[in-house]
Amino acid sequence: MIETPPLVDQYCQGVLRTELGLATFEAQLIRSASPPAAGTTFFDTQTGFAVRRWCPPLLGLEPHCTPVHYLARRRELGAAESARRLLRGCGAGARLVDTGVPGDLTGSKELALTGGAETFELVRPELLAEQAADTSGTVAAFLADLAGAVHRAAAGAVAFTCGAGEGGRAWAAALEADPEPPGPGEVRGAAGRWLAGRARGGALRDPVLLRHLAWSAVSSGLPLQLHTGGRSAAPERLTGFLRATGGPGARLVLLGGYPHHRQAAGLAAAFPHVHADLGAALGSTGTRAAAVLAECLETAPFGKLMFSGGGRQLPELHAVGALVFREALGRVLGGWVADGSWSWRDAERVAAMVAAGNARRVYRLDERG
Repeated sequence: MIETPPLVDQYCQGVLRTELGLATFEAQLIRSASPPAAGTTFFDTQTGFAVRRWCPPLLGLEPHCTPVHYLARRRELGAAESARRLLRGCGAGARLVDTGVPGDLTGSKELALTGGAETFELVRPELLAEQAADTSGTVAAFLADLAGAVHRAAAGAVAFTCGAGEGGRAWAAALEADPEPPGPGEVRGAAGRWLAGRARGGALRDPVLLRHLAWSAVSSGLPLQLHTGGRSAAPERLTGFLRATGGPGARLVLLGGYPHHRQAAGLAAAFPHVHADLGAALGSTGTRAAAVLAECLETAPFGKLMFSGGGRQLPELHAVGALVFREALGRVLGGWVADGSWSWRDAERVAAMVAAGNARRVYRLDERG
């Protein structure tokens, strides 16, 4: 068995505080705009099968129990106790938490208490812009307030995170179309148009302002996470931005690149300041997780790869992300040791790097104390 230190989960969200029925629980298992096929449920996915494999033992049940039996046990324990057991069963030592997700979710401090692991904050720069717009009467005041908000966030958070959820397509399009920082006049013009149209509602999608936010985040000195994956935000679309940000001090992390994980790992290999995510796709690939993980490890230097569970809404997704990652990492590295390709010492050293050490270095967690 390959030993690893407590995991550093470089991206996750809070978990729901409420009790969930079967249909509500199933709806959170995977991101889908459409219902499951007739006669099936979202438990009939790799994620659903992984939940049934890894989570029941944490609640005192046999692996692979039925969804109905599992959810009955969950209700018996209560949402709070179930979350406590699932989060503490992950083997996580630290979590980086996206605090910009709407809904009745645990915050960073509450997640730390429930999960028994240290937490650090991730900030969405587009939310800083929306908050600044709410309190600014003019374009000049908005831009000044936004600069101050970025500065304050950089003092308290460990990274900025861009493109999570539905906004990923807009971020990718903006940075692909023009990877360079916009000029002051461009920014003022875009800010004026956006502020004038805010009464119509909607999230920030202006490409000039998104580029301005991305470059503000890079200039802050904190790492910038860029969410990738799927057709709309394939990692290669960010190549120009990665090239443009190659100056001293920049640290970029490509998150969630599956099914383009090889591409993300290749970009991490090509650019000194770029790192790639190892873990977030593994919960959704289930029994194929070891193969996906091995493809990342064969593409990028080991110092450029980091784990994230990508847990959201359900504590089960936190547990599955971490436990599938540990099992897949042990299977891959243990197999290379068994066939004589690696020494046991090297396998454990690399496991420690990708599970925790690289993230602690990139996000400078030990300096945060």
